[in-house]
Amino acid sequence: MEIVNLIEKYNDLGIADVIDHNRFNLISIDHHSTRIEGSTLTEVETQVLINEGRTPNGKPLEESLMVTDHHAALLFTIENARAKKALSVSLLKEINSLVMKNTGKVYNTMLGTVDSRTGAFRKGNVTAGISYFPNFDKVERLTSDLVKRLNESIGSALSVAEQLNLSFDAHFNLVSIHPYYDGNGRTSRLLMNYIQAYYNLPLAIVRSENKAAYIQALIDTRQQENIEVFREFMAGEYSFLLNQEIEKFEEMKKPSEGNGFTFLF
Repeated sequence: MEIVNLIEKYNDLGIADVIDHNRFNLISIDHHSTRIEGSTLTEVETQVLINEGRTPNGKPLEESLMVTDHHAALLFTIENARAKKALSVSLLKEINSLVMKNTGKVYNTMLGTVDSRTGAFRKGNVTAGISYFPNFDKVERLTSDLVKRLNESIGSALSVAEQLNLSFDAHFNLVSIHPYYDGNGRTSRLLMNYIQAYYNLPLAIVRSENKAAYIQALIDTRQQENIEVFREFMAGEYSFLLNQEIEKFEEMKKPSEGNGFTFLF
């Protein structure tokens, strides 16, 4: 499997050991995941915001809050994965509450009030584009069943290919349940990253420029009832990321006279 060979090369090169690589990789995840959900911050603006706390001029404060909330949720997710903390419904709710901490809204429904900043499940039915999601009264059972299956599978997924597919499948299944009013995409991608971090694999990024293809892959997978469609899309995103990182690292390691840099003084 090509993707396994790429991971081996990535690890052999020691890319993850480069100073500040992990920080910038997490910031890249923040950037792309929030761009998919509507943020207009550039990657440089995201870096400055996370590293220096400076919000970009002329852009809504809500977009900066979306990014900083995502970063807090990502750090929390990785910390729990590294500690091998078992997945639970309450852990997913906590991740979602961090994602929505400063941008969530209160929803008043026939069945009561839901504050989306708390990670509470929705109490109404939702759609996204042409996609319809399970009735709200099925959300708790479906999410609990998903968590149970994932915990059972995490210990039995021995090969890298199985581990990656488990992370992709978790992503697809949670976003297809759509348990929350807000932040379902970000929370589902963080669940994918949790499983990858649990196995100490490089973390996947869905590139924001591929948003349309990403949404189409989700739709096609549901319509065709074939998880291989989404696995193939995510494997393509993952391979692109690894190839890009390997290429940048190898370029950096080339002799200085060949890298095109010219000293100005």
